[in-house]
Amino acid sequence: MDIAQKTFVLTGATGGIGAAIAVSLDQAGARIILVGRNAEGLAQVVGMLAGQDHQVVEADLTTAQGRQAVVNACGGSVDGLINNAGYNVFGMFADLSESQLRAMVELNVLAPMLLCQALLPALQKSSGTIVNVGSGFGSIGFAGYCGYSASKFALRGFSESLRRELSDTGIEVLYLAPRAVDTAMNRQEVVSMNAELGNKVDSPQYVAQQLLLQLQSGQARRYLGWPERFFVKLNSVFPALVDFALAKQLPVIRKWAVASAFRSG
Repeated sequence: MDIAQKTFVLTGATGGIGAAIAVSLDQAGARIILVGRNAEGLAQVVGMLAGQDHQVVEADLTTAQGRQAVVNACGGSVDGLINNAGYNVFGMFADLSESQLRAMVELNVLAPMLLCQALLPALQKSSGTIVNVGSGFGSIGFAGYCGYSASKFALRGFSESLRRELSDTGIEVLYLAPRAVDTAMNRQEVVSMNAELGNKVDSPQYVAQQLLLQLQSGQARRYLGWPERFFVKLNSVFPALVDFALAKQLPVIRKWAVASAFRSG
């Protein structure tokens, strides 16, 4: 896909990954409809961009009104939708509240599904592209991330099904799965856990660069990081081996997950 002069809807535009994606798209010559819940944050991201033709939409994508505001901003035509907005809570499953679980499912799964559906007519006109930003935890269930993993597993399944359903329409559906990323979404306990486990963490700029490459190549699925890509494949074929490997990490995960829940309480 040639990105220059194309118009993209970018959700979660005020987050670390979202802002980095916005900068990358802007540098590639794209026009962006930046979507987020915070007007001040959206203004800050726009201030980082060189282009003058970008648009902001302050909207809650878990509501019908918010999604309609995005549809209205597109004016009946758009070249791409990047579903990047997400919500994550680190903690043992027994400590998660119903509201936290609902929030993860609503923003990580239902919102992108319903926004895709609402924008299908506009994307059909341009033979556009959908990119759903998932996670390595959408292929590997990880302790301390039960709700988040479940939501990203669902997003991956939706992406795969929709890609196959739209294969004769000209609309492409891509799925990007980052590993751990250095953003403000991660609490200090997550940072400490990753450090103790020796997990590598990518920058938002690296993720944005990889997303841009995926858009340009049309690669259906892109998993970031090594050995994470290996574990994704291993988990799909020999999940018991991954069970065994991750069981060794459980005491460290539980320690930091409990600490995070204690600080929240």
